[in-house]
Amino acid sequence: MLERSTPAASSTPVAGATQPVISIANLSKTYASGFEALRNVNLDIRRGEIFALLGPNGAGKTTLIGIICGILTASGGCVTVDGHDIGRDYRAARALIGLVPQELTTDAFESVWNTVSFSRGLWGLRADPACIERVLKDVALWERRDSKIMTLSGGMKRRVMIAKALAHEPRILFLDEPTAGVDVELRKGMWDVVRALRAAGVTIILTTHYIEEAEEMADRIGVINKGELILVEEKAELMRKLGKKQLKLQLHDPLAAVPEALAARLTLAADGCELVHTYDTQQGRTGITDLLDDLRRAGIRFKDLQTTQSSLEDIFVDLVRKGS
Repeated sequence: MLERSTPAASSTPVAGATQPVISIANLSKTYASGFEALRNVNLDIRRGEIFALLGPNGAGKTTLIGIICGILTASGGCVTVDGHDIGRDYRAARALIGLVPQELTTDAFESVWNTVSFSRGLWGLRADPACIERVLKDVALWERRDSKIMTLSGGMKRRVMIAKALAHEPRILFLDEPTAGVDVELRKGMWDVVRALRAAGVTIILTTHYIEEAEEMADRIGVINKGELILVEEKAELMRKLGKKQLKLQLHDPLAAVPEALAARLTLAADGCELVHTYDTQQGRTGITDLLDDLRRAGIRFKDLQTTQSSLEDIFVDLVRKGS
């Protein structure tokens, strides 16, 4: 079981579990070039959740994280972190946050232990070997604590970045593309690390290009496109509301074309050997019974059928396409 202490930098009582740990109101960002990176973003992050922020390149994900973490200045709106305004009370707000950026920025000739210990010292915190040991064990790096960074694999270097972000014992962790460039096996290991941190009470906000990562881990999904937050939804509810199902019928004999009377409800696939019917899970009637009767009357025989549910990737692509 992972254990974590409340950061010493936080001098105010922890807010109740029902209050958001991060609150973003009417946030906007326009760069000097005139490019509008964010437009009236409103979002509450719940304490202890894993929140996945999805969006295409240039959608505003990294800008949003940069403002919350105090790296960038907003053009308008406000951000509070556990009640601390990121502008007026920067140090208290920022002390609650750990940030793992996309770029791997570590001293190649330093050891894992010294690198993580140094990160704790940057926050003005006293040396705490027990804390560093716990963090390195949390991210499965304890056995490599004396290794130089240059000797580590890409996945291990990514875990060093997480350990650095956790060295000052934050309660909120931002992961910007945490598994970029990491192979599938190591990616699943990283997922285990993230779940363990959440179980220890750390709130996780991640951006990712791997949509299966969000589908696997997130409690809620946010989709941002062209600087606007176009959707925030519980993952399960998003899949229920926006997911479509397909009925696939494997035919006894291939068809050259779908009969005209059935063309509005069916498409032909797999070189004419499969008929596909797409239907909305929200509708009370799927029309499948009538469809099967119509197929029988048309003399079309099938040898097997199966249903499939839209993936989160299907939903994401459809949302972004509609928002373009």
